[in-house]
Amino acid sequence: MIFPVQVTENIPMGLVSMRNYVKVFLPMRAGSERVPKKNIRNFANVEGGLCKIKLEQLITCDAVDEIFVSTDDAKVFEICRSMNSRKIKLLERPKELALSSTSTDELIKYVTEIIPDGHILWTHVTSPFINSRLYAEIIEEYFKKLPKFDSLMTVTKIQKFIWNESEPLNYNRATEKWPRTQTIKPIWEVNSGAFIASREIYEMYEDRIGSKPYLLEMDENDAFDIDWMSDFEIAEAFYSNSRGDSISDSIPRILN
Repeated sequence: MIFPVQVTENIPMGLVSMRNYVKVFLPMRAGSERVPKKNIRNFANVEGGLCKIKLEQLITCDAVDEIFVSTDDAKVFEICRSMNSRKIKLLERPKELALSSTSTDELIKYVTEIIPDGHILWTHVTSPFINSRLYAEIIEEYFKKLPKFDSLMTVTKIQKFIWNESEPLNYNRATEKWPRTQTIKPIWEVNSGAFIASREIYEMYEDRIGSKPYLLEMDENDAFDIDWMSDFEIAEAFYSNSRGDSISDSIPRILN
């Protein structure tokens, strides 16, 4: 069920089909196990925590048209309503999709049920350093790369010695046992900062990326993701010092 936030202004209908319409999917399940109340606990003295910070970043990004907040947390409902923004659409998460065992694949199918059209940007409150400016740049790159690419996801470069249980994965020890890391062929970690694809791509592939995603490299500090309590504490310290700006002064680096 969708719960529009009550505001004094009206959404200008009729303009939707005239431009690239970006709708954000922002999941916030209650019951975080590794960091209790991760989405809503105070963060760097911000009441409403990561939830409020992310909503403010998305609301103030002109490239974002609507924000679909999917949650089963009453406190998230309260925070969303306090924002008083026409962009926010509150959705009560079905109980079967609010379990710790719920898979991302199940959520992807749910997204097509609640978002009827447009381009879908999937992001998380646990990336507090991806701010309004970075979202605008990510969205701009996505549209710039269509139709050569059919989707976009943010990544972080890894150029280190990577092994499985018995051998290296990204360099050849028969050629050089310990090459300089600068010469190792980089691999790319999906940092879950942002995924963008059209709703048609979601339906066609049952995925949040298509068959040819554009990899947008981000500074690893800007893409910092909060997963554990130690991450939460580190991010708080960085956020307090940066006053909510991105940690890196440079824009995301783009992969050709």
